[in-house]
Amino acid sequence: MNKRFIFHHWIWICSIAVFLILFCCGLWIYRIIWAPNFFSEKPVYVYIDEHKDWDQLCRELEDSAACLHIASFRQLASWMNYAGHLKTGRYRVDPKMSNLDLVRRLRSGHQEAVRLTFIGVRSREELARRMDEELMLSGDELLRMMNDSAWCDSMGFNKQTIVAMFIPNTYEVYWNVSPERFMARMKREYKAFWNDARRQKAQAAGLTPIEVSVLASIIEEESAAVDEYPVIAGLYLNRLKAGIPLQADPTVKFAVGDFSLRRVLDKHLEVDSPYNTYKYAGLPPGPIRIPSIQALDAVLNYTKHRYLYMCAKEDFSGRHNFAVTLAEHNRNAARYRSELNRRKIF
Repeated sequence: MNKRFIFHHWIWICSIAVFLILFCCGLWIYRIIWAPNFFSEKPVYVYIDEHKDWDQLCRELEDSAACLHIASFRQLASWMNYAGHLKTGRYRVDPKMSNLDLVRRLRSGHQEAVRLTFIGVRSREELARRMDEELMLSGDELLRMMNDSAWCDSMGFNKQTIVAMFIPNTYEVYWNVSPERFMARMKREYKAFWNDARRQKAQAAGLTPIEVSVLASIIEEESAAVDEYPVIAGLYLNRLKAGIPLQADPTVKFAVGDFSLRRVLDKHLEVDSPYNTYKYAGLPPGPIRIPSIQALDAVLNYTKHRYLYMCAKEDFSGRHNFAVTLAEHNRNAARYRSELNRRKIF
């Protein structure tokens, strides 16, 4: 075997060795950077708040996003200087996502918005609690803002009317939105809802937008039947124009602090509160709940009629008997009271 042959033989061996080394390095780099590494069956979301650290995030990716090689994710995050620089937010991890795509998403703060829905909320406390559950922000901070006279005034409301600013709907917001930005967003939505057309209808009814909210909140507590809303709105507007107290049971329940009351008694009617519409004429000082869009639009599109009285139907359907005269109303009320007694509801 001559030296020339041996030389070429070693070159060939070294070339193969270098190729294998480069191939393995390339495979290793590919697995770290571009290879799919998350294998959940559907997109999952990871939530990063100010308390979550790097190790907690990695454990969540293993548990929730089915990360196959967490060490490779850690390695790339280190190369890209992300590991110690977490950004708060709600982030989507897609099936078969690569480390590179996820690190880029996390590092850039490119988060997924939350579809936030609040419907059927009665109090500011309930609203704050719901937002605390749905978003990163503190419900206590929201409540503090809503109970701050100066802040409410800066938004164009007071502590009694501030809940009118929240229009129940579905909104897309970032999970890590600050309380201040969240409130500013709600004010923008309020302005968008109260467009020129709605303001003109409110003015025609002799009401301000806030007064519409107050009346709508009473109507929504009064009836379980949405189709009755415009009729009840017309009835209350008739009473307001005639200077007759609204005498709305839901306002008494609000004044007492118990919406579970099944029967409003004389002792409840004596409660001295500006929300007691048996004792004080006109609208109460603020909404007794956050009214729905249906209730708000029912006031703006109220039914014109001559009704002045209403009483719950004796079949407990949640609907009402309406009356023009007091005599007719008294007959309706007698039937309802009789059924209350028969069912032993005291």
